[in-house]
Amino acid sequence: MASPTPQQQIMMSRKLLLAAVVFLIAAASFPGVGAWTGEIHGRVVCDVCGDSSIGPEDHVLEGAEVAVLCITKPGEVVNYQAFTNAKGVYTVAETMPESDRWDACLARPISSFHERCNQLGPSSKGLKFSYNKPSGYSHSVRPFVYRPSSAPTYCL
Repeated sequence: MASPTPQQQIMMSRKLLLAAVVFLIAAASFPGVGAWTGEIHGRVVCDVCGDSSIGPEDHVLEGAEVAVLCITKPGEVVNYQAFTNAKGVYTVAETMPESDRWDACLARPISSFHERCNQLGPSSKGLKFSYNKPSGYSHSVRPFVYRPSSAPTYCL
């Protein structure tokens, strides 16, 4: 059998490329038919002066632990653990069948590993919320706040 000519090789390459493009478009158009994706995110902040307002002295907490518990439409409880990144943001996300999607969730702070800011603020005990977002959308939770055990003198 003779080797394909350069022109035949180009034609075969084009056909393979076209087939790959058609496959990728089809896969993107029908991603996991009946699948649902949800996302929950929030921030954890150190309220340095303990004044319940975010000011220039306050900063985000990297490495703070947050738990998110969600109840699915069928009643199953799923538990997620997240840690904040360098911007103080935590994120949990899940893709599941539409029929098993989240119905309601509870986000709560677990701990701050920051040496000087590890006392949980009074309004940061946890937050319950209904999750009724369509697939691909996210729910933002208000920030959780930690405080130092004693405020620095410049705050007084």
